[in-house]
Amino acid sequence: MTIETKAPCRVDLAGGTLDIWPLYLFHEHSLTLNFAVTLYATCRLEERSDSRISIRSRDQQVREEFTSLEDLAGRGRYRLPLPALLVKFFRPERGFDLEVDCQAPAGAGIAGSSTLNIAICAALSRFTGREFEREKLREIAQNVEAQVIRVPTGCQDYYPALYGSVNAVELTPGGVRRQQLQVDLEAFQSRVTLAYTGAPRNSGINNWQVTKLHIDGDRRVFRNFERIVEIALAMRAALEAGRWAEVGRLLGQEWSHRRRNCPTISTPLIDRLLQAARKKGAVSAKACGAGGGGCLLFFVHRGARRRVEEEITRLGGRILPFRVATRGVEVVVS
Repeated sequence: MTIETKAPCRVDLAGGTLDIWPLYLFHEHSLTLNFAVTLYATCRLEERSDSRISIRSRDQQVREEFTSLEDLAGRGRYRLPLPALLVKFFRPERGFDLEVDCQAPAGAGIAGSSTLNIAICAALSRFTGREFEREKLREIAQNVEAQVIRVPTGCQDYYPALYGSVNAVELTPGGVRRQQLQVDLEAFQSRVTLAYTGAPRNSGINNWQVTKLHIDGDRRVFRNFERIVEIALAMRAALEAGRWAEVGRLLGQEWSHRRRNCPTISTPLIDRLLQAARKKGAVSAKACGAGGGGCLLFFVHRGARRRVEEEITRLGGRILPFRVATRGVEVVVS
């Protein structure tokens, strides 16, 4: 048996960090907006005739070998901790070769690790016959990722990987709900561009700093998140109504409040790219994920995308071509 899976990465629009429990419980109507992109994490699992387990990451060029599940479970440290801990959770009874890859650059801020997490979960779920509803699969993936990065994780990254499209992730005391937004994808696509700064970042560090400040009672951080909630709610309405100028304005406001929460979310290179892009037709921009490097999302005036991309490239950024991915994780068995 061979199982192949792929899942799309995501770009966040507004309301990030609020998806970390328990932050959203302190802000009524908390909401995170994001969309899936055609940059994929992939997984290929091939059954073996013996008990050996081989895990290989193509993008990291790392391989780990285990004589059996017991050998894997008994080790305290792993070179590839995410797939290893997922194997430990699913506990397959047969040996296999697992190969994973991700098109997102390292530390890009577009949820490459969370997306890969979903791709691996889907493959192991099918291989072991332990089929889960999507929401339960999201919970498993999120909990295992927290074991890997050793700080609290948010929930928003897994929904584009599971479902694709443009999403509103509603964060309530009664639970998390994902709603697909009805957006004119062609109009939206013509106004956004994605660039990699070449500097990876650690989302867990920035997010944990902000989370800790909030839990410790920092009123400035609380007020900024209150405003971020308002921005996310307004952006949701603007996206579905096709009010693109309003979407661009709100994206810029969200970035401004996010920077106030954590100044290290920006870097000199990010600031240079944002300023230069505005002169060429960008309405606004924001760092993806927790910032501090990684990718930038630019919202541009209609017809200005090429000029903006040329300027970003000239200054050392790398454009990542993409489309909005309308499908989530896919599984093929042969």
